[in-house]
Amino acid sequence: MKRLLTFVVIVLLFGWVLFKASVWWLADQRLADARAAMEHVGVIERGSISSGIEGRLVLNDASYQDFRLAGPLRAGRITFDAGSPVNLLKTLLDPAALPPSWTLRGEQLGVLLEASMFRNWVTDGGDGSDTLFAPVCGPDHRQQLGSGDLVRMGMDGIAGEMLIRQQPGDLYLEITTDRAGSLEVRWPGARLDVLNPDSPIQGADEPVRVILRDGGLMRRIAAYCARESAVATEEWTEIVMEAFRSGLNARGYEASPQLLALYRQWLTEGGELTLTLVPGEKLMGVPVREPDGEQSTTLAVRYNEQVVPDVFLRAVQPPESTVVGEAVQPLVPEGEDGEVAGWYPADVAEAGRWTGRTVKATLSNGNVVEGRLASVGEQTLEIARIVGGGEVAYPIVIRAIESFEVWRRGQTR
Repeated sequence: MKRLLTFVVIVLLFGWVLFKASVWWLADQRLADARAAMEHVGVIERGSISSGIEGRLVLNDASYQDFRLAGPLRAGRITFDAGSPVNLLKTLLDPAALPPSWTLRGEQLGVLLEASMFRNWVTDGGDGSDTLFAPVCGPDHRQQLGSGDLVRMGMDGIAGEMLIRQQPGDLYLEITTDRAGSLEVRWPGARLDVLNPDSPIQGADEPVRVILRDGGLMRRIAAYCARESAVATEEWTEIVMEAFRSGLNARGYEASPQLLALYRQWLTEGGELTLTLVPGEKLMGVPVREPDGEQSTTLAVRYNEQVVPDVFLRAVQPPESTVVGEAVQPLVPEGEDGEVAGWYPADVAEAGRWTGRTVKATLSNGNVVEGRLASVGEQTLEIARIVGGGEVAYPIVIRAIESFEVWRRGQTR
């Protein structure tokens, strides 16, 4: 009997060690695959790997550096719970074989804020001047709230936690922060497909319920931006509301009186906002009524647990642009011998010869980066732009550049 017990203990111990070693090796392989898949947009640092016999995988001190951000997102602890050791091994062997129910939790998440947090000159949208919901925050009413304003408000960083819970009937997401409120999303029928980055949400035919809580942030933003704009809070609110109306009109819409009142209240007081949206439809399911229509459809909205009726948009004729087509073309004088200053293609392999010149790089994702070529390395080059009154240079992976142009004088004929 003693030998039998000893044998059972040895088998269990061997199985436990084999399970731990298998999970560690498989997790390391899957994370290496993820790093390779994401290398064109960011860098993943997995930290240390541990696991639990109950079917739990844990990453400690992990981080992710997106090339579009100035600083990394750090995670003290990331836990994936597959529900059982068998489900965990199956998932690590084949990520497409996710169980019907699983949980991913991120703890001790944090990101440091900087004045130039978002490298939006690398991304689509230009300077962000067409952003509909970014409030005015400066004496120039074209200046909008940015990460530098949050830093000057005393927010040197944002910390929090994240939870994703997949169940057979729905997908649930919760993000809680210490200074920027919280977000809850419940999506009936949706499933997360980690192997399909172009369409990660599958089976999402039902409306999604979104709960947004500002945690007092909107009051602080209203007070700060009004002060920065050198006006009273009431006047600042009117400026932001006028920009919101103009932005909607430029897109061919007009907000209902209740929608305008709701946005005004959220701007100055914040609170809890509950929305029911339909991601697959135009404008996320926000109803659009025709000018002479009698439709009674309205967006399902609750503000601080109270139903807000008659929230919709009305279709209007957008104002005509006053800019003539020729005005968008630069006027470049000709030099001697027919030389004209303009953009001329260049070989990115010889980019070093253009250091210090103004260049333009078109990336593989379609984005266009323009600025001063600061330096050229073996795998990356740095293009500098004036940001926040100073020059900031950011690296761009050379293999992600599809075309490279230099602003110079050249022969056009």
